[in-house]
Amino acid sequence: MVLRLLLLLGGLLRATEPAPRCETGQETLGQCQTVQKAKCVDIALSSCTDVAYTQTMYPNFLDQKSREVIEYSSEYILISVLHNLLQGECNPDLRLLGCSVLAPQCEKDKVIKPCRHVCENLKKNCLPAFDAIDMAWPYFLDCDRFFAGEEEGCFDPLAKLRGEVDVEEDLPSDLPATFIQFKHHSYSQMVSTLKKTASKCSHIATTYSIGRSFEGKDLFVIEFSTKPGHHELLKPEFKYIGNMHGNEVVGKELLIYLAQYLCSEYLLGNPRIQTLINNTRIHLLPSLNPDGYELAAEEGAGYNGWVIGRQTAQNLDLNRNFPDLTSEAYRRAGIRGARLDHIPIPQSYWWGKVAPETKAVMKWLRSIPFVLSASLHGGELVVTYPYDYSRHPMEEKMFSPTPDEKMFKMLAKAYADAHPVISDRSELRCGGNFVKRGGIINGAEWYSFTGGMADFNYLHTNCFEVTVEVGCEKFPLEEELFTIWHENRDALLNYMEMVHRGIKGIVSDKFGNPIKNARISVRGIQHDVTTAADGDYWRLLPPGTYIISAQAAGYSRVMKRVTLPAKMKRAGRVDFVLRPVEAWPNKLLRRSMEDMYDPYDPLELFDPHAQHGQPEARGGSPPSREKPWWWSYFSSLDLHKPLWLLKQH
Repeated sequence: MVLRLLLLLGGLLRATEPAPRCETGQETLGQCQTVQKAKCVDIALSSCTDVAYTQTMYPNFLDQKSREVIEYSSEYILISVLHNLLQGECNPDLRLLGCSVLAPQCEKDKVIKPCRHVCENLKKNCLPAFDAIDMAWPYFLDCDRFFAGEEEGCFDPLAKLRGEVDVEEDLPSDLPATFIQFKHHSYSQMVSTLKKTASKCSHIATTYSIGRSFEGKDLFVIEFSTKPGHHELLKPEFKYIGNMHGNEVVGKELLIYLAQYLCSEYLLGNPRIQTLINNTRIHLLPSLNPDGYELAAEEGAGYNGWVIGRQTAQNLDLNRNFPDLTSEAYRRAGIRGARLDHIPIPQSYWWGKVAPETKAVMKWLRSIPFVLSASLHGGELVVTYPYDYSRHPMEEKMFSPTPDEKMFKMLAKAYADAHPVISDRSELRCGGNFVKRGGIINGAEWYSFTGGMADFNYLHTNCFEVTVEVGCEKFPLEEELFTIWHENRDALLNYMEMVHRGIKGIVSDKFGNPIKNARISVRGIQHDVTTAADGDYWRLLPPGTYIISAQAAGYSRVMKRVTLPAKMKRAGRVDFVLRPVEAWPNKLLRRSMEDMYDPYDPLELFDPHAQHGQPEARGGSPPSREKPWWWSYFSSLDLHKPLWLLKQH
């Protein structure tokens, strides 16, 4: 009996022993097995291509065994859309942190965990953003479970954002507060500089992303305000956009320098800068086309070409990619009572190729009530203003004014007159062709093109935008950047201060409740502006006497006579209190106000703040109407929906 038991145990032990390693041709006989050791592989996840390392290992920390499994997971979809869900807040930081778990760093066939302190700091700063959209903190960003302490040998997944990967020169510690490095910035250096600047002035500055380029780079904005991240009642919103054409780099560098200058001068007590920031919300987007910039940068500074890097990675010219609303404005101009403002995007526009950078700007314009803007370009030295598209399609150079011609000329001159070279009367220089015009010109009179961003701003939103050509060299040498900054610094400030011209006010009902989307009309100017969510509005106007009216659906019109003195440099306060009416006299106006944008506009459908139609409930799950608005982003995941993002789960 004992012998039989021993034989049985011996057989079991032999059965549990691993099969010997295979010699060539033995695998099919079942007498051996192939032992495969996990190895480092290249990262092939599109949302993680900009991490600071190049290789990862499968399975990852979530036991996802391949790239395909990860790409179809709810965790990966989440990090891909977080910049939309959180309005750019905490991104790309959160996306890179998520990548460090889904595609962890691998070196010498060993996986390295991301640092716990990085996760904890990010969670502390970003948890309020998740709370704001009623979303739970993602389980795979559990700082205790998937992250390690520094003593265990971890890596910092956000090092690239701080410029630790793209190493910069060590600067002397005794530099003055206003020190600026006048150099060309790579994408990572730009991000690092903006984040360092925002950290230095955290009480008045923050950074955020409005979206991502075609190749996945975040479109970074640095904001200056006394309440960063929030619109304040009656405080106008201003923006500068640079590097729309990737090979026109001066605007990008100017905005990086401007951000550092605003921060330092505010801290030093510069009264002009403090007044500007205390009374304005300023948004600076240095590079709208970072993909094109990288291509242009390969040619190097001093290259003065007109093609390489101008367009996006999709080969699209962003300043020809916006909807053509100017043609519709010309069609409406002869119609009695028709308005030349807030024109909806035609459905035919979406049949063409629309760049993600273009969509990002259009969403940005709808999310913030911008009043004034400028786009910085290169190749000439002149300030142009709308319309950019000729009122006669066959005329390439034809004066084509907007209803706000006087105001646009005033805005353009505000920049030109403060620029020492543009205002120079010499014709034998860059921009000399425009001397007799005062350094400014109507865009279509210079040359006509359709699909421009400035015309779109004016015809689709409340925002007035001009285009500043900041120099004849598109990609100048570094030694020229200091001079270029000093030529443009006061002009940049002077133009920002123009956001406070005209009138501003609040439209409310008799109980003091704000009225959103009320129209502010100026007699004799066929272009209205509308009130923001808090009922506040801003209407840029040159000096003069005007009849101003306010009207909203279901309310009677109120009119006021307003005089703006020539020396007045602050917006006059003009409030309106509207009273309800039983009958609405103008059905067409009512429709245009209530349906401000086409309800079938894809841009609206993809707006992360819109109430999307929800999928039908399945398998006894809670009714879809109980789910938060962002749930539709995961509608394609039938069996693996992220219930862990629901706070009540």
